[in-house]
Amino acid sequence: QVQLAESGGGLVQPGDSLRLSCTVSGRTMSDYTMAWFRQTAGKEREFLAAISWQGANIYESEAIVGRFDISRERTKNTGYLQMSSLKAEDTAIYYCATAAYSGVLYRAATMYDSWGQGTQVTVSS
Repeated sequence: QVQLAESGGGLVQPGDSLRLSCTVSGRTMSDYTMAWFRQTAGKEREFLAAISWQGANIYESEAIVGRFDISRERTKNTGYLQMSSLKAEDTAIYYCATAAYSGVLYRAATMYDSWGQGTQVTVSS
């Protein structure tokens, strides 16, 4: 059974940085991708970034370019979302997800078959 465990969320001030982690168990990630999404109440899940596990191909949403970076550490089966210059509007529940990789990095949430439980990020002064 595939399990994704997120960590690293919390309460930070505007301008701060935060790194989210997502550790995958029950799945060998070599033929998969990992993506990060976020969601606020009443809104659809928003795609942030995706990374292919083997070749580290990256696809990032225009909304986060320059502030957030996705990466992965293959030996730890763990992906990361490094967030900097956080703003109040970044407040959301952040989710990681995985999908089989066939050469395309997807932004649609429906293409991902396994999800973490979510971690809350609150940016407030």
